[in-house]
Amino acid sequence: MQNPSSKYRPFQHAPKLADRQWPSRELTHAPRWASVDLRDGNQALAVPMNVSQKLELFQTLVKIGFKEIEVGFPSASNTEFAFNRLLIEKGHAPDDVWLQVLVQAREDLIERTVESLIGAKKVIIHLYNSTSPAQRRVVFGKSKDEIKAIAVRGAQWIKERLHRLEAGGTEVMLQYSPESFSMTEVEFAKEISEAVMDVWQPTPQRKMILNLPDTVEVAMPNVYADQIEWMCRNIKNRDSLIISLHTHNDRCTGVAATELGMLAGANRVEGTLFGNGERTGNLDIVTVALNLFMHGIDPKLDFSNLGSIIEVYERCTGMTVPPRQPYAGELVFTAFSGSHQDAIKKGLAEWENKKREHWDVPYLTIDPADIGRKYQEVIRVNSQSGKGGVAYLLESEFGIELPKDMQREFGPIANDAVDKLGREVSGAELKAMFWREYVEKNSPWSLQSFETESKNGVVKCRAKLLRDGKPVEFSGEGNGPLAALVHGFGTIGIPRFEISSYSEHALSSSESAAAISYIQIKTADGKSRWGAGVDTNIELASIKAVLSALNRL
Repeated sequence: MQNPSSKYRPFQHAPKLADRQWPSRELTHAPRWASVDLRDGNQALAVPMNVSQKLELFQTLVKIGFKEIEVGFPSASNTEFAFNRLLIEKGHAPDDVWLQVLVQAREDLIERTVESLIGAKKVIIHLYNSTSPAQRRVVFGKSKDEIKAIAVRGAQWIKERLHRLEAGGTEVMLQYSPESFSMTEVEFAKEISEAVMDVWQPTPQRKMILNLPDTVEVAMPNVYADQIEWMCRNIKNRDSLIISLHTHNDRCTGVAATELGMLAGANRVEGTLFGNGERTGNLDIVTVALNLFMHGIDPKLDFSNLGSIIEVYERCTGMTVPPRQPYAGELVFTAFSGSHQDAIKKGLAEWENKKREHWDVPYLTIDPADIGRKYQEVIRVNSQSGKGGVAYLLESEFGIELPKDMQREFGPIANDAVDKLGREVSGAELKAMFWREYVEKNSPWSLQSFETESKNGVVKCRAKLLRDGKPVEFSGEGNGPLAALVHGFGTIGIPRFEISSYSEHALSSSESAAAISYIQIKTADGKSRWGAGVDTNIELASIKAVLSALNRL
């Protein structure tokens, strides 16, 4: 559309809050969390979960640490009702976990809901009705007073039935949602909420939950924060309320809206694992919790084995966690860019050497190990990668510690090979590339035998080699085996060269206790090449490294 303003307009019901306080506040503690995976998340699935799947996910939510779990809409179907009874009658619900159920303001549905809760330890009955101008006009065709009357009648029907639960020892907490709050005039949201409060009569000792949902995101998250702060400042008996948030992700700002809403005064958050929900999804509780964690705030939820949680979630819901999902995605702790890889490698080394008290690794907001990930997953290699990523994989997976200058030489070689493949490569493939380029470079020169003897500080060598398959023998002497080898090459007319860099180390036990040697040679005209040799004898590994460098030269 050339002129979207002819069809669309900005949000019309933002509150006037010139002296807003939330921008200068900061979060210091976790909110109360409420999972709605089993209801809001479940209703968004193409194939809703069966009872066994819901039970497995419920038990996972309990293990994570959720104390308030919306388990369903028991008046909606026999499956939903049966699941409530299963939790209660079979003792699956721990005594300290609140079972939350959702119900509309209809007497028959409220009756069925109460029946589903008989015998429970702790329950939250969540009443809702829609309040926005569009809902009032399009869906109900009712005035504000008529919509308010629906909420009041629903609240009364629930109150009349509470004795049936409380007589059996059930502790009940009440919750009301003016659904579509984010699109409702705040003055009317306050009016209808206070009308429900007048029926339920919450106190500071027995609070009710007032849930103010961003049911459909229609404005920027700062507008939602203004709405929450306006309600917190203007609604009566604020100290008798638990202000709760329930955001969706239509504008892809559900997390931001929740965090700003917490700053604005809310102290409870509803959401789902990984943001499963209708349309673009619910709030991703995992993200908000770990956002707190990365600032040093205990989220009161345990995501230390996030991988196992993902497995249960995907198995039960049939959904998948996207590879770029914050914290949880397969690739979020992965760097392909060479400069990123180098920075991560150096940052991890600094942390592992205990040179910092607090985590401050470039590109990694948290330590992957804190949520059950491994450092080996951090750096991967494709055609965009640099020498740092190549070196990291070789070292972390195979104990191959390339000298810095050798990284600069092998990095572009590996990059060219990966570029031709047109895909990501594994550590094993990188090792094979390195072996082909250095360790297995045995033409024209290859070793048959090498012997040394030392006398009066002088080392003499006798070398038997093949050059293009033809035997070559020579002797040499020097202050060490390598110096003797270099001298010996000079005796058979090989242009003069020198060893300019040398290092060696043992390989991992998987390499049969072999040693690897890295040697750089430089010719009289300034050309240089690296070579590498592997052998169980470190002296022979060094000799092979010299031959590797000569062959590459």
